[in-house]
Amino acid sequence: MNRELRTWNRNFEPEPGTGNRERGTAAVRAVLLVLLAVWTWRFGAHPLDAEAIMGSFLHLVNLPFHEAGHVLFSPFGAFMMSLGGSLLQVIVPVVCAVALARKPDVFGAAVATWWAGQSLADLAPYIADARALQLVLLGGATGAEVEGHDWEAILLSLGWLHRDRQLGMTAHVLGTLTMAASLAVAGWIAWRDQRKSTSQTLPRTSPYS
Repeated sequence: MNRELRTWNRNFEPEPGTGNRERGTAAVRAVLLVLLAVWTWRFGAHPLDAEAIMGSFLHLVNLPFHEAGHVLFSPFGAFMMSLGGSLLQVIVPVVCAVALARKPDVFGAAVATWWAGQSLADLAPYIADARALQLVLLGGATGAEVEGHDWEAILLSLGWLHRDRQLGMTAHVLGTLTMAASLAVAGWIAWRDQRKSTSQTLPRTSPYS
């Protein structure tokens, strides 16, 4: 019987450090969710506000992918080179979301999808500036002072320049909805995993007591 008791306890005792790892993961997820919620509110509440949206730290994260997109799509002509920056800025987080979902890491995929929504919202003030040309571009001048405003070129080519603010607002709304939905999914997954972890923790008692 003693041998059976030892075997039973070994089967149901958590591995050393498992509880600490799970608590650490839960804490990191909680902090990340709070941060994403604050950013979602900040971006969603200021549609087409370049200072609030493009002045964020996350704009600096998106910017290298945006600039790389111009280079990546340049072999496909002037139109695709202009559009490529915005495309790659959104494509990169989408690819990250798909890769994480395949692992599977559904929480990570939800966070990456949130990033895709934020990246779309990040583009909204730029799209809406296609006629005004008041945003300061990477070189330090506004679109009115130098050539190189992507969305002016894109919308002129399509004959949609008069729709710049409408398209910018559409990008903002879609991006905000994506952020909110992804945040809700990530929060639910974090709650579900924490509940499952708690329910699987068994007391170290013997079935023969």
